[in-house]
Amino acid sequence: MFAQHLDNLAENAYPPPTSMETLQLEASLRSELGRRAKTVRANHHIPGVMYGHGLEPRPISVQERAFHTVYQKAGSSSLIDMNVGSEESVKVLIKDVQRDPLTMQPIHADFYQVRMDEEMNATIPLRFVGDSPAVRQLGGTLVKSLDAVDVSCLPKDLPHDIEVDLSVLATFDDDITLADLALPPGVTLLEEDLRTPVAQVQAPLTEEELKRLEESHLGDVTTVVSEADEKKAEAEAAAAAEASAEGAGKSENGA
Repeated sequence: MFAQHLDNLAENAYPPPTSMETLQLEASLRSELGRRAKTVRANHHIPGVMYGHGLEPRPISVQERAFHTVYQKAGSSSLIDMNVGSEESVKVLIKDVQRDPLTMQPIHADFYQVRMDEEMNATIPLRFVGDSPAVRQLGGTLVKSLDAVDVSCLPKDLPHDIEVDLSVLATFDDDITLADLALPPGVTLLEEDLRTPVAQVQAPLTEEELKRLEESHLGDVTTVVSEADEKKAEAEAAAAAEASAEGAGKSENGA
């Protein structure tokens, strides 16, 4: 069950925190480093490191269930109040989560401590909302070219996600580009080419196009079968030649 939740997180399925909600996470400094970190995991804690601009990295650990609860809401794009022991809380982002390749449970996490007066770069997921008339009424296929964008802003202006309204895609000629995104105040895109596509609707194939596609696939199958027949014939000819040579050799020996 825990691994399934983490799979959802990877797809940005976590609900955003409410505007009044403050996400908090308790952490402890740890001395178990390297291979000794497995003792931290055995106690249902996740080893991690907290670092920041001009700061020395600090090895820490967080309670596994508490981390899951916070990460489900924060993802990698919402600020968290991190409390390390009795120290004053600091603002951090979850920058990276390493997982066990078999269980998909977290085995390590990186926390980036931000400075509230310093602009930062972050990758913000796109949240697609609404229905496209070109899909619903015209039978087209929605094509999403991006699922996240890189932005620059002060930590206080950092959005959890950026909404993309698909209802503007009324025809197959319509598209949504970076220039169409409604960015919150104080947030700037790092991508220079604002013509970069975000989403559009592809028209369904016509009967003629489907027929050509079927014929193309049939031709590919025929080619494969022909090549297989040729190889089989070559193998049979080689086997026959070898058998003939062996028979001739036996006749000479018998003579």
